[in-house]
Amino acid sequence: MLSVAGTARFVSDLHLRQERADLTERFECFLIDCAVQKIDALFILGDLFEYWIGDDNIDDLFVSEIVAKLRQLSEDGTRLFFVHGNRDFLIGSSFAMATGVSLLPELSVLNIAHTSVGAGALQILLLHGDTLCTDDHAYQNFRRLVRTDEWQATFLAKPLDARRAEVAALRQRSADAVRQKSAEIMDANPNAVRQTLAASGCQAMIHGHTHRPSHEIVDTTTGSARWVLSDWDVNRGDALEIKTGKIQRLDWSH
Repeated sequence: MLSVAGTARFVSDLHLRQERADLTERFECFLIDCAVQKIDALFILGDLFEYWIGDDNIDDLFVSEIVAKLRQLSEDGTRLFFVHGNRDFLIGSSFAMATGVSLLPELSVLNIAHTSVGAGALQILLLHGDTLCTDDHAYQNFRRLVRTDEWQATFLAKPLDARRAEVAALRQRSADAVRQKSAEIMDANPNAVRQTLAASGCQAMIHGHTHRPSHEIVDTTTGSARWVLSDWDVNRGDALEIKTGKIQRLDWSH
């Protein structure tokens, strides 16, 4: 089980890409702040990048800039952890080695020591959040397909240019599909949230994906809670911070 005794921060859905230099600059400022504040651990809960076509693209000028900034934070003493998102699920061991990031399974339990919320430690379930959107059947079918070893091996065997073209087509189809779906379908299913959190035995859940920042009590009997991170965009962006057992939301929208 993961354990953090100091201060931990959580971000997701930055969707970094070359054409959005403003997001890259803001994220780099965030990383510098993590170093200055001596954050013990940073958890990136998926969709750090708008898309990821494979670790063999790690020498790309834009990608290498992000890699270098993450590596610097790691060398400064902050532990880095990453949960795959629906956009960057192909991030692999080469990226992890280059950045100092530890790759986590899609469901991970974090133990926060020295908590002020009662006896013992606070256990938090970390995930990207797309698995909670169970009403979006088309997406869940697509997710099952692209997470198979066969699909990934076939995709990664293609030349980089072919992969870029395929991803561009997939992104366009995804954008078209989103416009035709209701907001409810694309949000986390309440039953899936309750069941996933209860099965984990944790007191809280942190995830992203839905781009709908919120905080809610999931179970009034146990007091278990769900925290949802924002995506990063124009005038949008946040992080969660846990310090001395208390969770607070940090504004990184500018």
